Amino acid sequence: MILSPKKIKQLCKQFKIKPKKYLGQNFLIDKFALRKIIRCANLSKEDVVLEIGAGLGTLTYELAKQAKRVIAIEKDKAFIPILQEILKDYKNIELIEGDFRKISLDKLGLKKHHYKVVANLPFSSATFIIRKLLEDKICPKEITCLVQKEVAQKICSKKTNILSLSVQFYGKPKICGFVSKKAFWPKPKVDTVILKIENIQAFSLGIKPEQFFKIIKLGFSSPRKSLLNNLSKEIPKEKIMQILSELSLSHKVRPSELSITDWISLIKKL
Repeated sequence: MILSPKKIKQLCKQFKIKPKKYLGQNFLIDKFALRKIIRCANLSKEDVVLEIGAGLGTLTYELAKQAKRVIAIEKDKAFIPILQEILKDYKNIELIEGDFRKISLDKLGLKKHHYKVVANLPFSSATFIIRKLLEDKICPKEITCLVQKEVAQKICSKKTNILSLSVQFYGKPKICGFVSKKAFWPKPKVDTVILKIENIQAFSLGIKPEQFFKIIKLGFSSPRKSLLNNLSKEIPKEKIMQILSELSLSHKVRPSELSITDWISLIKKL
């Protein structure tokens, strides 16, 4: 179900609402982009799907046709009556009004690795939402979401950073496809991509998250300096030099030059 800008304007006029920029309300109006998202999500009739930011229900409508159950969360209460009208024929949709950032996943009746997330995330809170999903004890099996192109590229970058490591520690991210800004109304200023994160917490790294993040934050405390200099602020320099040698890494290596595998090996030895 694709709504044209004309139809969206009619609905907004009918329900006396306007798209709110601060909530990232950019509605999908391109059927090819919608098909890309659904294809990347790879849903079946056995899947339970969590959608964050239902908007006007364009994606929700398609998810309901593909999945067993859809839990759609919408922060803007003004959109709830529209969603109830548009989605009234689908009994497998549970519509929830609320701010996902403040919602407890265990209260949604979800089970770890037994649901998928498919969403058009607001740019302003996308990284927070992704981190919350990955770090929660009831984390999803997969995440397929529309995010700002630059954010996705940073997450998937081989040149690591705190954001990319924060995601790669929990799962395997990849960019499934690009979506032009022309596919939305109102049109955003930046292009969007479909980011997919698979294998979420599906394997044991043998490291506690708090240990991992403590070391990478220390390692990136001065990104332009060597990893040795950064870590030696709190860890004996001789110990770090020995570990770097054991891992065949230069003593001059910078934190961004280590892969997620390098970081895990380093932290295990520390």
